[in-house]
Amino acid sequence: MKNYRINPDKKYVSVIMEGLQKKDGHCPCRVNVDDTTLCPCDEFINDGICKCKLYIPMEEAEEKLRKIKEKEKKDGDSTK
Repeated sequence: MKNYRINPDKKYVSVIMEGLQKKDGHCPCRVNVDDTTLCPCDEFINDGICKCKLYIPMEEAEEKLRKIKEKEKKDGDSTK
């Protein structure tokens, strides 16, 4: 979907991907398992809502990336 991307938080995405694998490709955040919950689910395709936050808006992704880079830089500086 345009203007969305996969969440840049690799640790978080790993957890969601494990859930997807356990549910045979269905959204791990949903109780029901049917054609509407196959990832990407119908709610995301139709309304742009990804309940598990695997897909997030570009603006949110850019902010997360900025914070991740700041943390990495800070952690790198503190080990010197």
